[in-house]
Formats: sequence, structure tokens, C-alpha cells
Amino acid sequence: MIFIWAFLVAGLMCAVAQIILDNTKFTPGHITTLFTVLGAILAFFGIYDKLIEFAGGGATTIISNFGYLLYTGALEGYKEMGILGIFTGLLTKGSAAIVGAVVFAAIMALIFKPKD
Repeated sequence: MIFIWAFLVAGLMCAVAQIILDNTKFTPGHITTLFTVLGAILAFFGIYDKLIEFAGGGATTIISNFGYLLYTGALEGYKEMGILGIFTGLLTKGSAAIVGAVVFAAIMALIFKPKD
């Protein structure tokens, strides 16, 4: 059942993004930023943790999870090291996602022919 919920949650978020893209003057960059900030806001209110428990991979593979990672990393860093820990926490949690995206993009660029 978790696979169905993961598919439905991720699909719903993608559908919302597509509706916003089709009906506004927002660019994909605007929507990416909007969903990242939304993930951080949902993490602040404790909703994103419940969403991850409910949908599993459906909530962790979309861009709003990056906002969640940034928020939780900053919060953990603050608890451990104070104000300066906010920045180290952001780098600790966010770096894995950024490096993963860059590495997999490079691999895909080697396998497939990128268009100009």
C-alpha cells in the first residue's frame, strides 16, 4: 500500500506543479523555489515528517524534500553548535543532495547525448 501512497503523493505534487506552470507566468525555476520553500515551511510545522511517514519515497524524491533537508539540517546544527551551527547543518544535510544531483547529471550526460 505504501507504493500506492508514494505514487499518489508524488504524482499529486507534480500535477500541482504542472497546473501552476500552465496557468501562471511562473517559470520552472519559480516552481522549484516555491516547492523548496514549501517543504521547509511544512517541516517547520511538523507536517513534512508525517508526510514522509505516510508516503515514504513519494515525499522524499521530490524537490520539496530539499527544503525539508535544509530546515532539519539547520535546526540540528543550531541545537549542536548554536548560531554558527545553522550554516554547518545546512551544508551537512544539503551537500549530499547537491553532490548526488551533480554526479547523476554528469553520468546521464555521458550516457546520453545532451541537446544544445
